[in-house]
Amino acid sequence: MIRRILLILGLLWPGMLFANDWEALDTPGAFAIMRHALAPGTGDPANLTVGDCSTQRNLSQQGRDQATRIGQAFRDRGHAFDIVLTSQWCRCRDTAELLALGPVEEVPAFNSFFQDFSTRETQTTEALKLLADRSDRPFIVTHQVNIRALTGQSTRSGEVLVVRHSGDGLEVLGSILIDP
Repeated sequence: MIRRILLILGLLWPGMLFANDWEALDTPGAFAIMRHALAPGTGDPANLTVGDCSTQRNLSQQGRDQATRIGQAFRDRGHAFDIVLTSQWCRCRDTAELLALGPVEEVPAFNSFFQDFSTRETQTTEALKLLADRSDRPFIVTHQVNIRALTGQSTRSGEVLVVRHSGDGLEVLGSILIDP
């Protein structure tokens, strides 16, 4: 009996890990929050300057292609967004532009705090307030640390979480992952 359960779980596990929960976007109040597309490496150089891409970790060509495919997948399924809110980091801004899902607006609250966790609470509170006050449907492009702070869940590069407001935070309704 236990062998059978383990076999069933083993067969289902890959599907659960790579679930594409497109239907979750039909939930009232649902919107999307995405970790930027593939940008090789971890963190950023110590001399990072916002607005100067030469001082940052940037999208690879594979990441640029991934962002374009993700945007096309959303358009092919008829999912529309009023605005794309993004971190000011080049890899997020480039991902947001390549998605081509709506006008792009830079929002400092979505900037990475990976190098300085002392801003985590302030940025997370500011991001939640910004999202709670919206009447439109946003698509957010940000960083793994920000997504984890907002949802309690980690994401892979290019992974999109479908979320909605719930109490003082965001409830994860599903995940969409387009292979890089």
